Amino acid sequence: MEVLLQRNVDKLGNIGDIVKVASGYARNYLLPYGLAVQLTKDNLNRFESVKRKLIAMEQETKEKFQLLAKELEKVSCTIIANSSEEGHLYGSVTGRDIAKQLASESLEVDPKCILLDEPIKELGIYKVKIRLHPDVECEAKVWVVKGDEAGGKPAGRAPSDEEESTEEEEEAS
Repeated sequence: MEVLLQRNVDKLGNIGDIVKVASGYARNYLLPYGLAVQLTKDNLNRFESVKRKLIAMEQETKEKFQLLAKELEKVSCTIIANSSEEGHLYGSVTGRDIAKQLASESLEVDPKCILLDEPIKELGIYKVKIRLHPDVECEAKVWVVKGDEAGGKPAGRAPSDEEESTEEEEEAS
């Protein structure tokens, strides 16, 4: 089946490309999500009239992701996890965990964009690739540190002045 792409689709093509795909892929994914339309004369003429607008929207999205990529490269994400004495995690750190931690730092990233070859299962510092857009990739630094099993705080870290005062207030209550 031939379709006309209305969005950039990773590993398939860019806006305005006419591509031949399996009919099931077109019916079940490309057409329902508005990524493409069936190739007809009417759709081709309609696309030509809105082509500039679609390309401008795509460029705006790309620029937004480029700004986010610059922010992600500056930030380092710390994930507190329970581990054994040897540094093996009891669970694993996945893209979802990293996205959740980045969201707490007000950086919204889709977990599907975080590219991990395999889940992180050891303590340490990792460089994680993030593909925000087919043309925009960045690397973020992720620290996986051992947590205190009872409270979830990093082990061996002295509490800050703010934390001490809130702990004293809680004990007084």
